[in-house]
Amino acid sequence: MSQYESNYYGSGGGGGYLQGGSPFSQGGSPGGMRKTEVSNSLRPFTISQLTQASQAHTDAEWRVDDVEIGQVTIVAQVVSIQKQTTNSVYLLDDGTGKIEARHWVDSASDDDSHKWSSIEEMRYVRVTGSLKSFGKKKYINATHIRNITDPHEIYFHILEAITVCLIVERGPPSNPGSGPATAIKAERTTGNVSVYSAQSNAPAVNDQFAHLPQLQRSIMRFLMSQPPQDEGIHVAVIAKAIAGGSNDANKICEALDELMDQGHVFTTIDDSHFSLSL
Repeated sequence: MSQYESNYYGSGGGGGYLQGGSPFSQGGSPGGMRKTEVSNSLRPFTISQLTQASQAHTDAEWRVDDVEIGQVTIVAQVVSIQKQTTNSVYLLDDGTGKIEARHWVDSASDDDSHKWSSIEEMRYVRVTGSLKSFGKKKYINATHIRNITDPHEIYFHILEAITVCLIVERGPPSNPGSGPATAIKAERTTGNVSVYSAQSNAPAVNDQFAHLPQLQRSIMRFLMSQPPQDEGIHVAVIAKAIAGGSNDANKICEALDELMDQGHVFTTIDDSHFSLSL
């Protein structure tokens, strides 16, 4: 989504929208704006998050979940537009709440008028600016607004806002190499692991194969519990291990065929020996 990237990040690594024509933008906001990395950062939000933002006092920086924020960006639908001589007010709704975005008109800039004239009601837009309040009512002092041309950007923004929120709350994701799949592979290389010990580790397996029917999950647990073998595991051994062989052999074969179709297992030396695709 190259258009999104160029407009969102700008040419300054997150500061692409800090140069604005609004009298309330970076240099002209009441009380000034701290020249810190936070105030020059750009973070995606939902409207619900912004409505919950707070200040220690009127001149303090805004905080969300006790974390200081700088510039904000949202994606929302324009519910209404009120154009006045000095500014335009856009009522925005993203499904989590409503908030106003206010753009102060720069009468000396023809380019400014052209960019904002294309914004229409009932269209989705991306708005970037700083959070302000007047009369205890929060609004976005918008320095940039543009129409959304790719519907995927709407979903991407929601996911990105969630991701950033989780990273702020829990820290960055752990090393991908230490995830459940790696733990499963490590378990398979230890040897001397029974089907019962595999079941004791069921939560890690269920996370990955929770969508599978019970019989297929049982087969996957058993195969994961076995040490790696080039020839694989014979279907008779699998059938005997699954509930003591009480399952019908045909059902076992059908389950294995479905697991093969989904790419979870494959046949090895013949059609009766199976191994994991992990």
